[in-house]
Amino acid sequence: MTQAVFINGRSIAALKRQSIKQKVSQILRTSAKKPSLHVILVGCHPASQLYVQNKQAACQEVGVHSQVHLLPENAAESEILGLIEELNNTSAVHGILLQLPLPNHLNGQRLLNQINPIKDVDGLHPYNLGRLLSAPVLVPCTPQGCLELIQSVCPNIQGKQAVIVGRSILVGKPMAILLTNSDATVTLAHSYTVNLKQVCQQADILVAAIGQPRFLNADFIKPGALVIDVGINRDAFTEESSSIVGDVDIKSVEKVAGYITPVPGGVGPMTIACLLSNTVKAMGLQAGDSLLLDNGP
Repeated sequence: MTQAVFINGRSIAALKRQSIKQKVSQILRTSAKKPSLHVILVGCHPASQLYVQNKQAACQEVGVHSQVHLLPENAAESEILGLIEELNNTSAVHGILLQLPLPNHLNGQRLLNQINPIKDVDGLHPYNLGRLLSAPVLVPCTPQGCLELIQSVCPNIQGKQAVIVGRSILVGKPMAILLTNSDATVTLAHSYTVNLKQVCQQADILVAAIGQPRFLNADFIKPGALVIDVGINRDAFTEESSSIVGDVDIKSVEKVAGYITPVPGGVGPMTIACLLSNTVKAMGLQAGDSLLLDNGP
């Protein structure tokens, strides 16, 4: 029995970061300004803290300036709105990222809506989500990273049957649009989908983004399918990779699938690389510089 090929997100992301680093170097030859990313982190959510540390390390690697604004768990919504407004009005700030999830007392969508769309490097402002339908500008990082992982092993997905399990605004819905824009035939499945297993079995490309550990096993997988596992699930926080599992039961699925992304080391590094790319593009949007607005890196 043939085992699935693992798609190495770390190595693909490293190549993308190298391209971004070259672009940043090109910017610095003609400008005194570095691309600048500001992250708003509310509270002490351990996983969020780790993700932010990884983002800062990636920024340093490619030459992007980064700053974290750490607010207490009980921060008032008005305080965060005021900070976002300040960052919107600061020309040296090119990208603003509101780290999710937020404490329960905060209205995440209201806060995201306050971010200037051309500084919205997470691509989650309604303006940027709407632009996905016709002329994408700042694309949500995780779906874009997933698409690039898919294209790394299947450059032409025209006519492929794609199934996305999970319809969140963070992953599922924008992922469906990106795959449709690439001429795949897309089914967006969710908790009300009838006969989910049979739906998944039709997928040439299966994207799992539901936040349920090991939910999809080999019975859901079409032989030879390309499986993208977006899930990051922990029983208890620890930095040890063995504590992290995806939405896919990898031990059973790898015996059926053709390609699969590991957790960790699959989608996560690509999400951060796409965030860096968006920060550089956002700088270009604000400067009106066509050099920074091309399709790379």
